[in-house]
Amino acid sequence: MSGFVEKPEPIQVPGLVHLHTGKVRELYRNEAGDLVMVASDRMSAYDWVLPTEIPDKGRILTQLSLWWFDRLADLVPNHVLSTELPAGAPADWAGRTLICKSLQMVPVECVARGYLTGSGLAEYNETRTVCGLALPEGLTDGSELPAPIFTPATKAAVGEHDENVSYEEVARQVGADTAARLRQATLAVYSRGRGIARERGIILADTKFEFGFEGDDLVLADEVLTADSSRFWPADQWQPGRAQPSYDKQFVRDWLTSPESGWDRGSEQPPPALPQQVVDATRAKYVEAYERLTGTSWS
Repeated sequence: MSGFVEKPEPIQVPGLVHLHTGKVRELYRNEAGDLVMVASDRMSAYDWVLPTEIPDKGRILTQLSLWWFDRLADLVPNHVLSTELPAGAPADWAGRTLICKSLQMVPVECVARGYLTGSGLAEYNETRTVCGLALPEGLTDGSELPAPIFTPATKAAVGEHDENVSYEEVARQVGADTAARLRQATLAVYSRGRGIARERGIILADTKFEFGFEGDDLVLADEVLTADSSRFWPADQWQPGRAQPSYDKQFVRDWLTSPESGWDRGSEQPPPALPQQVVDATRAKYVEAYERLTGTSWS
């Protein structure tokens, strides 16, 4: 059992039809048929949407995605049409709202890994492979891979696990041509992002993308290279063989699995509210990642 600890009621706005409540985002359609995507301050971990929000998180994710979209536009088009606030929308939507193209989404989480950790590490420890790709012996938590790899996953509903799958399975599901285009685009975007992040003292260990089609054009959608969709590590503290310090929600995961939280991840009980110090520290991580990457002050 997992999902929302407390599922929110979506805000109703004249002229907008509410379509979906995701882990972090609310999705609407406007009268022109475009999508209106609103990033909340919700935090998810271990397939649960937690009862405690992280102030400014939705705005940070949105503004960082826009910053990255600008730097990736020559590699792949993106879904953003406008950042203008819809008429009648609450003031709190400012800075967290995108008007986007309505795409035919590809039901694949497109994951790129340049370093071994997380579910990739768990699979490697069992089989010496990740998503069917053989890797060298002797790798450990945080090891840099010989080259970045495409390790797709099926996209799960809220409360369900994304499941790592082989490239061959993706090709079977969406066709060989689309699978090849997804892999090429994923690795190209990851490589660009990894280089830019490294110049700013951050290791982009892994990340996930979502793509959709506008006609025959493959388009980058959702968010891109944020602390919600990526693992960011401070480069000067990287040390394989241990869990790495990070700028992402690993801080929340670590607290939830600590004795202090009192939560049993294996139970069917929802996780507890986050204490204020965890909220403050997590917000500070998101802000620091934004500021180091963009070179601009959040405040």
